[in-house]
Amino acid sequence: MDTQMVFKRYEMKYLLTRKQKEKVLEAMEPYMELDAYGRSTIRNIYYDTDNYRLVRKSLEKPVYKEKLRVRSYRAAGPEDEVFVELKKKYEGVVYKRRTSMGEQRAEAYLTGRCPATQRTQITEEIDYFLRFYETLAPKVFLSYEREAYYTKEPGEFRVTFDENIIWRETDLSLEKGIYGTPILKPGQTLMEIKTPGGIPLWMVKVLSEESIRQTSFSKYGNAYLEICNVRKGEFIYA
Repeated sequence: MDTQMVFKRYEMKYLLTRKQKEKVLEAMEPYMELDAYGRSTIRNIYYDTDNYRLVRKSLEKPVYKEKLRVRSYRAAGPEDEVFVELKKKYEGVVYKRRTSMGEQRAEAYLTGRCPATQRTQITEEIDYFLRFYETLAPKVFLSYEREAYYTKEPGEFRVTFDENIIWRETDLSLEKGIYGTPILKPGQTLMEIKTPGGIPLWMVKVLSEESIRQTSFSKYGNAYLEICNVRKGEFIYA
């Protein structure tokens, strides 16, 4: 456990129909393969302030934005490994810090009841984040089914397909089952291209041929907008 990882890359998002997804997968076949996680159901818990400061700022599309979440790739018991992720975006470049620890320890750490399992540059950044946004607490459980692909060639080019994206405000635990309110329309897939640099020509070609255009899409942002719609102007607009 205690995996420490840092990512720096561009992340581009596209909403696909079933047919468009089939065409992209067909184009990818000679160049990409399923990564270590392959097909998985990802569970996340997003942390925010008492007035949802982080997601509100993100929806304003600022030059710089940041968020904090805990992620697991399966239902996580108290001692199972989960990932605490601090994600920042500046001028289109995504910087992600990730550290792993047991699920129970992660929840206690992020709510201020104990320190991280080890002191590193990443946990120091997370510690500062927790101090700066004083009222951070679990706000939304968000889950989706993901297919993740990695380039067969040397490099860091990745493509992911997310479907059945759902959210909820209750049972904010990685131990609970998968249920909630869907975000995508039936038949839609959210594709993300993750790259430290350019996009391969074969991918550019299929995007152009299938009229697939880049879009701005935040899973947590969409969940928050649904929360606003349900609450009809409560404190979350403050």
